[in-house]
Amino acid sequence: MFATPAFAQAAGGGAVGAFGSFLPLILIFAIMYFLLIRPQQKKAKEHKAMVDALRRGDQVITQGGLIGKVSKVKDDGEVEVEIAENVKVRVVRQTIAQVLNRTEPAEKA
Repeated sequence: MFATPAFAQAAGGGAVGAFGSFLPLILIFAIMYFLLIRPQQKKAKEHKAMVDALRRGDQVITQGGLIGKVSKVKDDGEVEVEIAENVKVRVVRQTIAQVLNRTEPAEKA
């Protein structure tokens, strides 16, 4: 018969083979971090800074689409926004989407 003996092949390269198999996974995580996670953290930090810098007189847009002027900034996470003459609504600070016109503080003499 033409039967040939089968020889066992050597296993992968040991520690080098294990690292080589995890390398694509590590690269995918690094790419995801730089393309998705890091920009989202930067955007959240900018939004928090914008919300913390709100002051009376700023013209803002809420996430609901209301445009108004900040009439009072409260300490408990709320802002009072005047959306029409003598019409004021309480808005949660984090729902402010954009500041249109920023007022400058009066100069002290």
